[in-house]
Amino acid sequence: MGRESRPDRDAEDLDLLERAARAAGPLALIYWRRAPEAWEKPDDAGPVSEADLAVDRSLRETLMAARPSYGWLSEETPDDLARLGHEDVFIVDPIDGTRAFLAGEKEFALSLALVRGGVVVAGVVHLPARDLTYSARLGGRAFCNDREIRASSRAELTGASVMTNRVNLDPAQWPGGIPDVKRVFRSSLAYRLCLAAEGRADAMLTLRRTWEWDAAAGSLIAAAAGCRVTDRHGADLVFNRAVPQSDGVVAAPPALHQGFMRGLGV
Repeated sequence: MGRESRPDRDAEDLDLLERAARAAGPLALIYWRRAPEAWEKPDDAGPVSEADLAVDRSLRETLMAARPSYGWLSEETPDDLARLGHEDVFIVDPIDGTRAFLAGEKEFALSLALVRGGVVVAGVVHLPARDLTYSARLGGRAFCNDREIRASSRAELTGASVMTNRVNLDPAQWPGGIPDVKRVFRSSLAYRLCLAAEGRADAMLTLRRTWEWDAAAGSLIAAAAGCRVTDRHGADLVFNRAVPQSDGVVAAPPALHQGFMRGLGV
């Protein structure tokens, strides 16, 4: 899929995403640490709470009122495949890291992206409990609040700090040899991508099937900060698929990314 270059419109849409995220952040905090009603989704899909649904409604009302011709894909809205007929699509996770949110931790995020022709053109990851807003647009730089951020310049894989969980370092996953890295973790995948973008971790890695709403915004922010971002096979991520998942996500400075690909047998 391709995309028409619209830098002015991308900047306007990025501003819209930022405004929507900052407006919805206080709504999430109304429920945070106040024992919101929560329940498990079917098929072991994880928890959801009344806060997720309230933030989802807020984001949808704000974004779709401003851009009624765009499509919509959100973790907490029943999927309407009419989105496949839209060139421009919002892809949203109203609360990424719901387990952390319910545990009263600060590392949950609102993840908002605009996708055009399968490519993320604007992305925002907002952590209301930490007052952090990561953002980027295609062809531009990555920022945390008003500060430009850059990915790590590390080239040596051994000893690199990697945002990932234990299952991703199972030797069975690494025919070319499991990397000797230092593992760190945060509940929100979007936030993990931003930490790689900021250089607070050298890389971010998940080998499982990954929902688009978890990865869309953060993948652009990481790429704008200097990471190579692909699926586990080294292919570029494509968004707004009929089944909205990628085969994992690997985000790392180019030399480290090559090392991960060798280990994965790519």
